[in-house]
Amino acid sequence: MDIIAEKQIDITNVKLIATDMDGTLLNGEKELPPDFYQVFQQIHAQGILFAAASGRQFFNLQQEFEPIKDDILFIAENGSYVRYKNEDLWVQDLPENSVAELIQIARTIPNAHIILCGKKRAYLEDHTPAFLEQVNMYYREKAFVKDLTQVTGDQFLKIAICDLNGAEHNSYTYFKSLQHQFQVKVSGKIWLDLSHKDAHKGRAIQIIQERFQIGFNETMVFGDYLNDLEMMREAYFSYAVENAHPDIKQASNFVTASNDEGGVTKVLDRLLAARQRNP
Repeated sequence: MDIIAEKQIDITNVKLIATDMDGTLLNGEKELPPDFYQVFQQIHAQGILFAAASGRQFFNLQQEFEPIKDDILFIAENGSYVRYKNEDLWVQDLPENSVAELIQIARTIPNAHIILCGKKRAYLEDHTPAFLEQVNMYYREKAFVKDLTQVTGDQFLKIAICDLNGAEHNSYTYFKSLQHQFQVKVSGKIWLDLSHKDAHKGRAIQIIQERFQIGFNETMVFGDYLNDLEMMREAYFSYAVENAHPDIKQASNFVTASNDEGGVTKVLDRLLAARQRNP
């Protein structure tokens, strides 16, 4: 669909934009669109809030957006952690007694590697090169430990499983029966994330909407994978990129171009053009 042709809701009223990172805003080379900062400055100048919503660690997101880190919202660890201007708006950690149980299950999965995602840093006990290559892309602050079940002194926001055999058809099956107790999210082809039942990007969007008095019809979101599903439900202007998982396309009101074609900034350009026509 084309939002310019869609007249039920006025796009010029958008006050909050939130986008997933990998597979959505970033291209296949993990790069921001070349026009991103130019577009962002125009959005920011008009008082529209912008949020980076990702399964990535907060410190990784902050590094990615270093030039504008004080001007955007960070929705990290799939919605477990929301931060804005050095203030924590939302922290939803896993119950302490559940962490060891989930780790023990994850240890039984062949060719799967575990990251215990704390608020302070990520914890690893595995030095497998292929795994570490993935870790280094998404986690800036990290530490190696002998036993993940013995880590203390942190709030554990998520357990991430890097499943080199494919998350949706492998590691997900080990945790599918626990979906009534936890968020069990396939967040990428080789990633499965386990977090508190109330920790997801949709809840993070709700927290931001409540804090800044922003409505459903004033919110625009972009996503591509299953960890974006709840976020799609919190905005009228919900966009799947063309390369998105079929379930995300079905849950979204609109579809834009792929991440490699700058789908997010194409829509933002149209938003800015519409506001210029109707200031």
